[in-house]
Amino acid sequence: MTDKLIIFDTTLRDGEQSPGASMTREMKIRVARQLEKLGVDVIEAGFAAASQGDFEAVKAVAEIVKNSTVCSLARAGEVDVRRAGEAIRPAKSGRIHTFIATSPIHMQHKLRMNEDQVVERAVAAVKLALEYTDNVEFSAEDAVRSDMDFLVRIFDEVIKAGATTLNVPDTVGYSIPAAWGERIRQLIARVPNSGKVIWSTHCHNDLGLAVANSLSAVINGARQVECTINGLGERAGNAALEEVVMTVRTRRDLFNLATRIDTTQIVPTSKLVSSITGYPVQPNKAIVGANAFAHESGIHQDGVLKHRETYEIMRAEDVGWNANKLTLGKLSGRNALRQRFSALDIEFATEEMFNAAFQRFKELADRKHEIFDEDLQALVSDEEVAKVSEHFHLLSLRAHSETGILPVAKVVVNIGGVRHEAEAEGGGPVDATFQAIEKIVHSGTELQLYSVNNITSGTDAQGEVTVRLAKGGRIVNGQGADTDIVVASAKAYLNGLNKLHSKQERSHPQL
Repeated sequence: MTDKLIIFDTTLRDGEQSPGASMTREMKIRVARQLEKLGVDVIEAGFAAASQGDFEAVKAVAEIVKNSTVCSLARAGEVDVRRAGEAIRPAKSGRIHTFIATSPIHMQHKLRMNEDQVVERAVAAVKLALEYTDNVEFSAEDAVRSDMDFLVRIFDEVIKAGATTLNVPDTVGYSIPAAWGERIRQLIARVPNSGKVIWSTHCHNDLGLAVANSLSAVINGARQVECTINGLGERAGNAALEEVVMTVRTRRDLFNLATRIDTTQIVPTSKLVSSITGYPVQPNKAIVGANAFAHESGIHQDGVLKHRETYEIMRAEDVGWNANKLTLGKLSGRNALRQRFSALDIEFATEEMFNAAFQRFKELADRKHEIFDEDLQALVSDEEVAKVSEHFHLLSLRAHSETGILPVAKVVVNIGGVRHEAEAEGGGPVDATFQAIEKIVHSGTELQLYSVNNITSGTDAQGEVTVRLAKGGRIVNGQGADTDIVVASAKAYLNGLNKLHSKQERSHPQL
């Protein structure tokens, strides 16, 4: 057994399957750069065969990442595997991750194949993948509900075919730690030549046990964990990278394993993914939540002041919680801002893009006393929002709210170069704003989520608003940030409408 735990991050693939969390090519590149800085071993950049956009995104990540392996998912079929192989071709280190379902319910109702056909398909996919890379991972989809004897058989065959990593997924989040650990132990014990491959686990969080199941797998011999930043993923999400890494690091007495992760990059990575996907982190989330190192109880506060380890098992600084205030203001120069962007690994493709960000920084500095790194991340997110075809653009907004009087809002929106305005009442200023926008656009969308998150602390903090809009089977997240929460709400709503209008969408398999 190796004393190293491989961290396989699938934020850009499985995480992107969260409703409305689909990323553009540029967004994926930003997240990939940060994952590389974090020290992730394998970055699953997407599912190349899903769409031309996904193919280009995987290829772009493969071109820029040098210190992590770049991986593409592929169903066990020639078209998918070849598409994945072409996408990762530019990578310094590339991997193809191919999979096929192995549970009776999936084989019968989804694949309509028998066991022999599934094994034949899996072996063929692995052999084909080897034409592109010697780093091939095979996953038995829905392994949690698969027959153990059949799992032993198919894993034996793909090892013979040349697979180097075998992944055992709890695709539906069904298992519990004791049972999952035992399943991993039995597979390693029963599969011939099991010592020639890396055993991996990929756990979903439907019962809230993804991290616990993953760690049980590690205790029983798995040496790769597939996880996501903030536990992002479809349904209830995946195992959270930050929780897996910090558990292994904090409990070295039990695991005696090391990772490549630079833990001081955990919080910055969490904040970047949250900003880009529109999925805020709950305050009481382990490791990366705002309250993770807060002590309210007087007894706890007294103990921590006397000796930190009385109530804290980790240092906040170790995971990236630190003073990140940028002491720049409206009189600060362009060079100081450029240096801070560089320290945050934020790059601008053109000088015009930096000039636009600098102008937004100046405008924000006029309204906000102190500027934080999170504010700069939001400024860049605004730049990415602007890259979405702005069919709808907010020109102005006036909202009035007074006790005892129904709130009213008046909005002016540019639609395809034509100015439109409308006024509406609502249950509050945000509702009135949305009603006024709908008087103009008549979108017919369903508002599924409205969420407000403060980007930094203080009463002058920017508010970050996320709305989830659904129409015709498509779901998008719209985002907006401003020191005025009503303005941020209008920006978020229009951003969502622009995404729907641009018809950007993804198609994903489920693993």
